[in-house]
Amino acid sequence: MAGKLYVVPTPVGNLGDMSPRAIEVLKQSDLILAEDTRTSGTLMKHFGITTPMSSHHKFNEHSTVGRITERLKGGETIALVTDAGTPAISDPGFMLVRECAGAGIEVETLPGPTAFVPALVNSGLPCDRFLFEGFLPVKKGRSTRLTELAASPVTFIIYESPLRLAKTLAELRDACGSDRLASVSREISKLHDTTVRGTLGTLASYFEENQARGEIVIVTGGCTSATKKEKRVHTNKYRKATDETGEVE
Repeated sequence: MAGKLYVVPTPVGNLGDMSPRAIEVLKQSDLILAEDTRTSGTLMKHFGITTPMSSHHKFNEHSTVGRITERLKGGETIALVTDAGTPAISDPGFMLVRECAGAGIEVETLPGPTAFVPALVNSGLPCDRFLFEGFLPVKKGRSTRLTELAASPVTFIIYESPLRLAKTLAELRDACGSDRLASVSREISKLHDTTVRGTLGTLASYFEENQARGEIVIVTGGCTSATKKEKRVHTNKYRKATDETGEVE
């Protein structure tokens, strides 16, 4: 009889967000696959979880997914976690879930923490419909994707590193227009949990002067009919300022 893969979200910051069910599943599994066993080891120790762990991350998932699938076919129960949040959401996990689904292995994803949901709700922007972008391309295709996002009629969400935040906000300002509403959330659920709201123009200026730290989520309002003409003007300027590699000068 085949085993089962559990996809287990872990806290994005506050350990109090770990659910009792998640703890139970991790304790009862035969193996825990962790993005970084050192990071997850701290979490397991905190909750008294002694289940063996093995590394499963973006650099080795192509070579490990076959072996893991075979263990699941053999009847083992395996849990997948990442450093923080829900696996497969801008983290490893998709490939293993796809492989299990194709092999007829049962997969169950527990509900739990993910950074973009609280950032979206806290932004004050419409959240009945939204687009989750995750991380933007670093170079190739970046300007094209920003132009596409600028035209989106719904709120869109981007993950970014603190070192690239000011540059990305400036790019969003140029692509969407300086008056487009947006928010920047950082350190969600942690001690310095902060959300800064405003226009892309004011946010770009603010974070040019104030270096952000921690994990960043940018939430940007959608393009409305009132801003379409302005968007076209800014998009044309943005394209002219972009070199052949897709990097804004």
